[in-house]
Amino acid sequence: MAVPKKRLSKTKSRIRKSDWKKKGLKHVTKALSLAKSLIKKLPS
Repeated sequence: MAVPKKRLSKTKSRIRKSDWKKKGLKHVTKALSLAKSLIKKLPS
């Protein structure tokens, strides 16, 4: 039977959300730097 979960406090949810965003930002910066390096290597 479905039981409602306990409510998460605002601080905990904000911490979790910020961690999730930081993880995404890490991937974005890596992808951007890779793209920049590939563009620089292309012969003009």
